[in-house]
Amino acid sequence: MAFDRRQFMKISGAAGLATGVSAAGLATGVGPASAAAGTSRTTAVTHRIVRTNGIDMHVAEAGRGPAVLLLHGFPELWYSWRHQLPALAAAGFRALAPDLRGYGRTDAPAEVRGYTLRSNLADLTGLLDALGVRTAALVGHDQGAGIAWAGAQFHPDRFPAMVALGVAYSPRLPMPLTEYLRRNNPGKFNVVLYFQPPGVAEAELDADPARTLRMTLYALSGQAPLDLVPRWLLNTPEGAGFLDPLPDPGRPSRWCRWVSDAEFGRFAREFRRTGFGGALRRYRALDLDWSDLPQEGTLKVHQPTLYLTGELDSAYRLGGSLDPMREMVPGLRRIHVMPGCGHWTQQERPHEVNRHLIDFLRREYTRPRSQRRRR
Repeated sequence: MAFDRRQFMKISGAAGLATGVSAAGLATGVGPASAAAGTSRTTAVTHRIVRTNGIDMHVAEAGRGPAVLLLHGFPELWYSWRHQLPALAAAGFRALAPDLRGYGRTDAPAEVRGYTLRSNLADLTGLLDALGVRTAALVGHDQGAGIAWAGAQFHPDRFPAMVALGVAYSPRLPMPLTEYLRRNNPGKFNVVLYFQPPGVAEAELDADPARTLRMTLYALSGQAPLDLVPRWLLNTPEGAGFLDPLPDPGRPSRWCRWVSDAEFGRFAREFRRTGFGGALRRYRALDLDWSDLPQEGTLKVHQPTLYLTGELDSAYRLGGSLDPMREMVPGLRRIHVMPGCGHWTQQERPHEVNRHLIDFLRREYTRPRSQRRRR
């Protein structure tokens, strides 16, 4: 789920995821919607558990060639990239989609401090080291985009190209995020603040993971009523739960074409097994980032960068001007907005995302430097 600091600066309180051992029980194919994504259903996706930065990280892989590291959002998994893995492999890339720290088959340490940007970036650089990968293009969606922006700022040599889905570059706030929200949004529900007390959000979200996921998936999708997201994220009173303002749309096959009931079941089973606690700890570490990495949000991104978003994505729709990104990202090549698309960009519009992603990577990541576009 997108929580973009640009929103907090414009709209008060707006809410914006190598051992070589195979991961048991994980499917190696791609989902039934892959044909619509312009990919081959026979492309193999393999799985392994990699030791990095003191944790075991699960990563899905497909293809050979220049590496592309795909970072999912909240509440998602590596499986959110099921359409991109085979497409990138077919285009000549090595696609790597980990479960981020706290998610899926990757370890979920109990300490909140383990979920800072610093820890997440160490996970990713350690993953590349373990796999023998020197550099990788970064592709991040939602929470993963926030981590990717930090990676582009602090490790430009490891990450020479950058793609953000939904969440734009966020300048540094004048104070820790939760303090800023409390000052500027009195009396209103805020997702980030609601996620802070340990156990509160877990009790609500873990009670029925499938219900949590289908309500969240629907609310932030392009299929939801246009007024639902602003009503939920801007006008819900303090004291409400995360799910209180949201309708339950029923199983996905009743309301959308871009995730099947079987694909949804993959997400539901995994969150039923793990709960949402590990995923929520990333939000509890946001204030730590402010003091731990004071340069984050002040460094320019010079690497070639692509920004893709849905017209109805909350991070874009409620996030205000993209001018800060234009100013702080000299490497920005293009902004592409997909009409009618909601927050779940690479799942709602897989074919379009794949086309723009592969075109950008071929032009700006693998083409010899002398042939790349000059700015």
